[in-house]
Amino acid sequence: MPGLYFEDFEVDRQFRHELTRTVTEADNTMFSLMSMNPQPLHIDADFAAGTEWGQRLFNSLFTLAIMIGMTVQDTTLGTTIGNLGMSDVRFPNPVFHGDTLRAETRIVSKRESKSRPDTGLVEFEHSCFNQHGTLVASCRRVGLMRKRPTEGAA
Repeated sequence: MPGLYFEDFEVDRQFRHELTRTVTEADNTMFSLMSMNPQPLHIDADFAAGTEWGQRLFNSLFTLAIMIGMTVQDTTLGTTIGNLGMSDVRFPNPVFHGDTLRAETRIVSKRESKSRPDTGLVEFEHSCFNQHGTLVASCRRVGLMRKRPTEGAA
């Protein structure tokens, strides 16, 4: 499904996205080091073994990126102008190497742009679950969305 235009979104519409992603140790180490995050909970197996988790935690910012990325194909692929903000970001349960993530989205609100008549704002509520159905991440995101092109528009 290509991305949806502003007019295609309905408040309370829900999506269960088909893309899933199993996260790996290599993903976690690479992202943590590339983002200059030296937190030993992510990159030091010996350190993490001595914590309450008993193992390394998957980087929560990468979890956020994966969650939103899994939603793009069904919602905003090619029809968004940009993200305007995120709020209420939560990580209620940990993600570990080998977990398989999936995402769901609910449309919270939408309104036409006051300054750009060819666009509208859509508020998404994203939720990410592991293979056991446990909620591991959630957030709200506002996207500036294109309106459907009119006939004869260049």
